[in-house]
Amino acid sequence: MPALATMPAISLAAVAGRRNRTLELATEAEARGFSGIYCPSMGDGLGLCEALAFATKRIPFGTTIANIYARHPYDYAQTAALIHEVSGGRFRFGIGVSHGPMNARLGADTGKPLADIRAFAGRLREVEQQTGPQPPLVLATLRQKMVELASAIAQGAVWANAACSHMAASLAHLTPAQRDDPAFMVANMVPTCIAEDREAAANVMRRTLASYVALPNYQNYWIEAGYREEMAAIKAALAAGKREQIAGLMTDRWLSDVTLFGTAAEVRAGVERWHAAGVNTLILVPSSAAGGQLQAFEELFAAFT
Repeated sequence: MPALATMPAISLAAVAGRRNRTLELATEAEARGFSGIYCPSMGDGLGLCEALAFATKRIPFGTTIANIYARHPYDYAQTAALIHEVSGGRFRFGIGVSHGPMNARLGADTGKPLADIRAFAGRLREVEQQTGPQPPLVLATLRQKMVELASAIAQGAVWANAACSHMAASLAHLTPAQRDDPAFMVANMVPTCIAEDREAAANVMRRTLASYVALPNYQNYWIEAGYREEMAAIKAALAAGKREQIAGLMTDRWLSDVTLFGTAAEVRAGVERWHAAGVNTLILVPSSAAGGQLQAFEELFAAFT
């Protein structure tokens, strides 16, 4: 297997009933040379990061992302500072406003995303005398204004399901120094499926993104990225109550730009494309066409080590 210029990072969730196995996957990822471990909110991503501080020794890790509405800022600040300290500075605190359906389930009292993120970040800084130093802050981003806010107040920006072809336009909202600084995290979480049967892998990716294409904020981002026709068709199907049509409206052109799927060689080449586009922390979110999460990680480890 040709050596990659930069190994990708992985997304790892603490699935109920398999949390000890999740930590074993983390230590294996570290031993195999993956560049980071990043934890979504499901299964308590921040709690998993606390466990990673002790289960791993060298690998960077963080949340992608912690929903700012899910806990009080001071409570978050205490835990983030603790993980930052005991991990020796390996932790990055990724935060965001999540999305409407999730916040509705939480019964969260939300405001304007930009103002809420700015206020949350300010509260983290205000309590450092009580909590100790806070870790580097990374903002969940999609479009211009949040990228600009990440540039102004944070030490990184993380996208999820971004379009590779649109990254240059997105990164133009960071400063040149930030774009060239490996310490400024420029990340994207990319759904990934490795399989010899490319069409089967593509269908897994379509199922993975089915809920995202129904969200207005993602629709607007992908329209900006050049997929106006696809999003218009999907919005029309949703308005007509024809969700069964959505998978067929996710074109190969769009899917190839926002996910990685196919053979191991194809996925590795895709990782190189993302790094060439300016992403210094590519986070693979694995799924399998042949099994569940554990099978997906077996396929991922085999492809990259």
